[in-house]
Amino acid sequence: MPNGREPILHPVLIKSLRPTQMTVGMREVQEKRKRWREHKKTKQGEVLGRHMIPVVVGPDDRYYVIDHHHLARALHDEGVKDILVTIVGDLTMVQRDAFWGVMDNKRWVYPYDAKGERRHFKDLPKSIADLKDDPFRSLAGELRRVGGFAKDTTPFSEFLWADFLRRKIPRKAVEANFEKAMEKSLTFAKSKDAVYLPGWCGPASDD
Repeated sequence: MPNGREPILHPVLIKSLRPTQMTVGMREVQEKRKRWREHKKTKQGEVLGRHMIPVVVGPDDRYYVIDHHHLARALHDEGVKDILVTIVGDLTMVQRDAFWGVMDNKRWVYPYDAKGERRHFKDLPKSIADLKDDPFRSLAGELRRVGGFAKDTTPFSEFLWADFLRRKIPRKAVEANFEKAMEKSLTFAKSKDAVYLPGWCGPASDD
């Protein structure tokens, strides 16, 4: 959505960003933290300049993150204070009580908890630091990386995969042995049960 406020080139406090989802895969966050630490201090500023966080401006002039929650959380946990944002939507003119309905309609919010259950918008965390762990989101992220499904433009596509895997594998099994859970996930990902999911790349039908 073009507007006179884009792009924001000055840094924004990470702790001031408002999430539009309830969970992240902490395993994925840890991996991003590790990669961040591998960059030399002199290169970290350059890395930040290449990774802007897409946000929507709300009627309260706050920035609502609509992607890259994992990166924002990883940087926050690494002690990074500021990050650059890019505005992809301006909803400052929307009345407060209508804001989340508009966000939902545009698929810019995913109010589902770590059990895959939909919650009220008021239950969304108020800061990046308050995002909860969903091991199935970590499983889905790793599944995409190893080719279990293709990257897709569908909003929150990895959460759709996470919810699919949640119905196939017990949470305790994921937490006890992530690698074994990944093997099972790959099998499920290629099955016809997953054909409706974004990025599905299972075997072609013989029909």
